[in-house]
Amino acid sequence: MRSQCSVMVNVAMETASRPILNIFRFSTNNSSKLYNIPRKSLSFLPPKNYLSTTSSIGKLYSDGCFVNSSSSFSSSTQDTPPQQLALLLEVEGVLMDVYRLGNCQAFNAAFRKLGLDCANWSQPVYQDLVRKSMGDEERMLVLFFNRIGWPTSLPTSEKETFMKSVLREKKIALDELVLSKSLPLRPGVEEFIVEAYEKGVPVVMLTSYCKCGEKSARSIIEKLGNDKMARIKILGMEEVKQSFYGQLVFGEGVASDLGEQLAKEARKAVSAEEQRIAKEVASMLKLSVDIDTTSSEEMKNVVAALRAGAEYANVPVDYCVLVAGSQSGVAGAERIGMPCVVVRSSSTARAEFPGAKAVMDGFGGGDLSISRLQQIQRS
Repeated sequence: MRSQCSVMVNVAMETASRPILNIFRFSTNNSSKLYNIPRKSLSFLPPKNYLSTTSSIGKLYSDGCFVNSSSSFSSSTQDTPPQQLALLLEVEGVLMDVYRLGNCQAFNAAFRKLGLDCANWSQPVYQDLVRKSMGDEERMLVLFFNRIGWPTSLPTSEKETFMKSVLREKKIALDELVLSKSLPLRPGVEEFIVEAYEKGVPVVMLTSYCKCGEKSARSIIEKLGNDKMARIKILGMEEVKQSFYGQLVFGEGVASDLGEQLAKEARKAVSAEEQRIAKEVASMLKLSVDIDTTSSEEMKNVVAALRAGAEYANVPVDYCVLVAGSQSGVAGAERIGMPCVVVRSSSTARAEFPGAKAVMDGFGGGDLSISRLQQIQRS
């Protein structure tokens, strides 16, 4: 029994660092040790509402893409080789610096909604709070109300509840601001997308794991206009689930067994133990460290979106480049071997991205361009 458990844990450790498609074994007989799935029982439907009505799931999955699948970015002929570069773009922080443009306004709207007339942040006050709190919004509220005084009717024991109410109203106000389409896109991003189209580089927008929500993310993308939107593919959770990889991860095409559940639990335990040790060491050395708290569920969604993006673009994973604005996106890309370039925003101005191939401040000029991306890809 002990040796069996040891084997299961070893499999779990190995599984945690390998793409899922490398561990699935499909067989027409009963010899498969991991999953016994008759080939004829695998029924993967093509994504609905895809840009091409003739699109179909490819017959061969190689290096993260379907070499025989048709798509809006390539010819439907089976002999057409895949593209050599595709762009996957996050929305929040990349297309629009939502927090720089709208967060301060959203906080003030929340204060008004809760009747806090004494609280009204100017941009300098907001920036000072962001700097001193390292972007922690609860800490920003603590610093501010410690400075001017907390509401007199608020018991000390209810401060945490009060702050959660402010942050909840702030999020509602920020979502409304984004949906109003009054906030501009980042300078140069529209020209960047046009350049990609002119050079034949497919562009996929990822909305499935956007923290601001898919509705807000799509609202941001709509600011590109119909002409540019017709040249890109928007990948929400529904499209991710309908991809070949998404059906493996989220669908019922692959039965879960005891070994799979044990592997999941083992990965969770390892992650929790790593975080505990890191925090203990940091405490002993009196260091302030950023621990990756991305949940296994969130990481699964990110990885699924990236693999589905490569699939829709008909490009191998390692020939795609993720243009990211989030730590979770960088971590997901690093996990599956997808090159990643970060475009900094106000919320990531001080963050470190060791897993990225490059970190840029914006688009155009000396920053991010298609030609610059091609140089990075070749390096």
